[in-house]
Amino acid sequence: MSLKNNIDMVREELNSEEKFFEKAVMTERFVKKYKNVMIGSLIAIVVAVVANIAYDANEHSKITAANEALSELNLNAANPKALSDLKESSPNLYDVWTFSQTIANKDVAKLKELSSSKALLVADLAAYELANDAKSLNDYALKQNSIYRDLASVQSAIMLMNESKIDGAHEKLLKISEDSSLYKIAQALLHYGVK
Repeated sequence: MSLKNNIDMVREELNSEEKFFEKAVMTERFVKKYKNVMIGSLIAIVVAVVANIAYDANEHSKITAANEALSELNLNAANPKALSDLKESSPNLYDVWTFSQTIANKDVAKLKELSSSKALLVADLAAYELANDAKSLNDYALKQNSIYRDLASVQSAIMLMNESKIDGAHEKLLKISEDSSLYKIAQALLHYGVK
């Protein structure tokens, strides 16, 4: 019995070693067959990681430069170097700075320039600031993504009320939705101001 057990044990060991070598040969064939693909994938991953790190570092440096330029401008608004650094490092922040200075100085010509800014918020706010009569306020309120749409409608309605155009004022005030923070004001104007 013990000889038979020993022979069976040796066979099992040989079978397991054979299977191990078979798996090793299959793995070697797989590696040889797909070696270039695996190396290419590894290189692509390394390049992607390095590119991402470089991009993040570049963005961080731009943000730092923009913040430094903005700090300089807060100390001295007439600093031309800080203004050009801000424009170069962050054009949108430059437009915001320019908008704030334009509003403070009431520069209508600069507001017209800013109304075509790539910074959508600045362009919208400049367009609102330029709207100074009922027609231009109405045109502003009809834009799809106007920030001050409801406020422009209320202002337009008040201007129409002052011109005794009650039906037009009614129409403007009724366009203000119930979700708007100006809804109660519009209702009050409808009730008390427009008869």
